[in-house]
Amino acid sequence: MKIGELARRSGLSAHTIRYYERIGLLPYADRDRSRCRDYDASILVWIEFLGRLKTIGMPVREMLRYAALRERGTGTEAERRELLERHRERVRAHVAELTACLLVLDTKIDGYAVLEKRSKDDDAAIPQRRRKPPGARSARAR
Repeated sequence: MKIGELARRSGLSAHTIRYYERIGLLPYADRDRSRCRDYDASILVWIEFLGRLKTIGMPVREMLRYAALRERGTGTEAERRELLERHRERVRAHVAELTACLLVLDTKIDGYAVLEKRSKDDDAAIPQRRRKPPGARSARAR
């Protein structure tokens, strides 16, 4: 498939695909007779995996390390697993931190909800007095 089709199907821009190829995240594409890139559809699975690594915050240098190990093939499985395990621990720590932050937000939001309800309940309990129309004089002023 041509780079435009790969961009459409992967969600990446053609510029990003060329950049990933240049830095080594994507293997160099085969070229057709007119020297245009011609990608195999199997590259979509790898691009999706790279997207997930990016989403979980893996630094590009580690993604490049993983890509280089993948390119070397058989015999690098242990190193790839170790790299992913180390990053998994960072992701777990980050999820725990985000969970703690979410708890603080939920507590704060609940506190505001209680205050708003109390304020509405207090407003409902106060009898409303009728106001005089503007410009009306009070009877005592005469």
